[in-house]
Amino acid sequence: QVQLMESGGGSVQAGGSLTLSCAASGNGINRCMGWFRQKPEAEREAVAAIDGDDSARYAESVKGRFTISKDNAKNTLYLQMHNLKPEDTATYYCAAETSGVCTWVGGLLHAAYVTFWGQGTQVTVSS
Repeated sequence: QVQLMESGGGSVQAGGSLTLSCAASGNGINRCMGWFRQKPEAEREAVAAIDGDDSARYAESVKGRFTISKDNAKNTLYLQMHNLKPEDTATYYCAAETSGVCTWVGGLLHAAYVTFWGQGTQVTVSS
């Protein structure tokens, strides 16, 4: 069992930056990891993912603004978010699949293949 704990959410003005962290228990970081977000009354959507070879993929809406990375020594996944927009407002969830090989659906992770979820952290961007 892998436990994921997000932190770093908050409120910022448009154009600002935030960095989300996801601490994984045990060796939980040594697998396909990613970030999803969910807006009110919307489905959870993939934002970014990184596989066991540190290959990263991003949703088109965040490319060039968000960077996913991980620190294996700290068992921590990060999401650096820059030039934030009001439409980035959502609850952000850390996610992990079972292995280091990601299951790509349309070039991104899919919630159906995520094995472990964090509890979520709120990001609010005001205009």
